[in-house]
Amino acid sequence: MLVLSRKEGERICIGENIVVTVVAIRGDRVRLGFEGPREVPIHREEIMRAIHEFTQVEPQPEFAPAEPCPML
Repeated sequence: MLVLSRKEGERICIGENIVVTVVAIRGDRVRLGFEGPREVPIHREEIMRAIHEFTQVEPQPEFAPAEPCPML
């Protein structure tokens, strides 16, 4: 697992086309914004588990390390 520290407004790039932005930090809460292709689903973990249980599909294995972050 990669662990990063970011300040409000800073970004993290995942692969060539996914960007995670720290939108706000309030106490022990962090708000994140996600930008990426529409065909890539983004769900909270509990929602993804419910989807997999409902559809009886095995969860995908861990992702391989991402490509270097593109220049924004």
